[in-house]
Amino acid sequence: MRRQPSITRLLASAAIAALLAAGLGGCQTVSDVTGSLGSRAEPPPATPQRAAEVYGERYRANPKDAAMAVAYGQALRNNGQREQAVAVLEQATLTIPGNKTVLAAYGRALADNGNFKLAFDVLSRAHSPDNPDWKLLSVQGTVLDQMGRHDEARRYYESALKIVPGEPSVLSNLGLSYMLTRDLPNAEQALRQAYGSQRADARVRQNLALVVGLQGRFAEAEQIARADLPPDEAAANVAYLKQMIQGQREGQGKGKARNTAPMASLSQPD
Repeated sequence: MRRQPSITRLLASAAIAALLAAGLGGCQTVSDVTGSLGSRAEPPPATPQRAAEVYGERYRANPKDAAMAVAYGQALRNNGQREQAVAVLEQATLTIPGNKTVLAAYGRALADNGNFKLAFDVLSRAHSPDNPDWKLLSVQGTVLDQMGRHDEARRYYESALKIVPGEPSVLSNLGLSYMLTRDLPNAEQALRQAYGSQRADARVRQNLALVVGLQGRFAEAEQIARADLPPDEAAANVAYLKQMIQGQREGQGKGKARNTAPMASLSQPD
C-alpha cells in the first residue's frame, strides 16, 4: 500500500522553532540537560516517558534544584504533557524565584501550551535589555508570530541577528514569519541565507522546500526536500502540496474565499 504523504512534515517544519525549536536552534533537549546534571558516563533516559519518570523523581526529591526542574519540565513537554510541564515550571518559579533559566523554561512551556501572552511576559523577564539572550529573543519573536503580530516579531528576530549574525535558526524563523503573511519572496530570501550556512539543519531545508513549493517551483522544492527525506516521500510531499495549491486556486475561481497558500502552524522550540 502506498504510504500516505507526510505533508505535515513540511507544514510542521514550517512552524515558527521551531518556528518556537525547531525552526529554532540552540534549544535545550533532554540529552543536553542530562549532560550537566550528573556523571558524563550516565546515559540519558531512553524514552521521553522514562525521562519524565526519572527527572520527576529527582525533582520531587529536591524542588530547589533549578537544573532538575528545567529537565523535568522539558521531559514532560517531550512526552506531550504540556499542561503538567506548565504546572511544574510555574511552581519552580515560585520555589526558585528570579532564576532566569527556570523563567525561560516556563515561558517556553507556556508558549508550547498556547498561553502566548503570558509566555511573552515571562520570557521578557528571563533576560534583560543590558544582557539580551538571542535564543529568547527568537522565541519571543515566534510567540508574537503566534499572536499575529508579525511586524513586531520581525523586530525581535532582527535584534537576535545583531547578536548572532547569520544564525540559521533565527533566519529560518524570520523567513517563516514572512511566509505567514504570504510575502514569499522575502521568506525565500531569508531562508536561502539560512540554507547557505554550514549550521543549517533539516528544518531549514524543509522550510525552504515549502516556501519554494508555495511559489510553484515544485521540482526545485522536491530536490531540496530529498536532502532529508527518502525520494518517494519527498515526491509525495511536493505532489500533495501542489494538489493543495491547485485546489485552492480552483476554489478562488469559483468565488470561494480561500487563502492563496496553506498556513503553517507555529511550533514551540524545545
